[in-house]
Amino acid sequence: MARMKYGFVLLGNDKQVVELAQEAEAAGWDAIFLPDDYGSAWLRLAAIAMKTERIRLGTMLTPLPQHHPWTVAAQVATLDHLSNGRVILTAGLGVLELDKVGLQENRKRAQMLDEGLDLLSLWWQGTSMRELTYQGRHYQLTEMAADVLWPTHKPLQQPRIPIWVVGGEKASQVRRAARWDGALMHGSPEEIRQRWAMIEAQRIDSVPLEYIVEGETPGNDPEQARAMVQTYAEAGATWWIESMWEEKDRGYDMLGRIRMGPPEGIENIQGRR
Repeated sequence: MARMKYGFVLLGNDKQVVELAQEAEAAGWDAIFLPDDYGSAWLRLAAIAMKTERIRLGTMLTPLPQHHPWTVAAQVATLDHLSNGRVILTAGLGVLELDKVGLQENRKRAQMLDEGLDLLSLWWQGTSMRELTYQGRHYQLTEMAADVLWPTHKPLQQPRIPIWVVGGEKASQVRRAARWDGALMHGSPEEIRQRWAMIEAQRIDSVPLEYIVEGETPGNDPEQARAMVQTYAEAGATWWIESMWEEKDRGYDMLGRIRMGPPEGIENIQGRR
């Protein structure tokens, strides 16, 4: 069995999230995640990388079809070096953000996401930027006419920076999750257990997949928080991501919850770590 890992979604202004990340590292959280507000998360995460040493850094989540994949690849790989290999990329369709700019067809979004993920994987190989080509439905890379020696952006982590995607109920979401490094899932423990089995049935890679559940535990009731997370660990989850999206009276704020720390002593019963 392996220890459950814990992340925290941080909300606040630029300086606040840096301070909250330092508090999260001190309190024993394994990772922090920032909403990716039109690419601003990578600037904030770079600042956090300079102020922390251990905690992992990621987004929750990056709407990849909104951006040029090669730009995201360059930003994320650079952060991976700055942070000494601590980056996680969570990528999705970006429903809210792409509605804003008129890309409202889910099928097109999904196609762009899959092609974008392929391009990230290619770009992170550190091969010749001049010679790298790609022909997709939505993205095309041709050989450069200029005779340059620039390589694409190779991250510190190998074989690549971990890519987490949404592991939803749709067949396309299950296939996508089985292909990459982590599946972000929502639902009851029983629903998570069923989805886990569906994804594992299509998993080809021998590297174990991370299963991530996002929610909120009562920080002022450690026993209840531990019991809540335990049910998801028993269903196959390997990460719990604490999130406080709603504004409500809890008796503590985000800083207070961070300082309370994650539930401890929980193991993933699948024993795959």
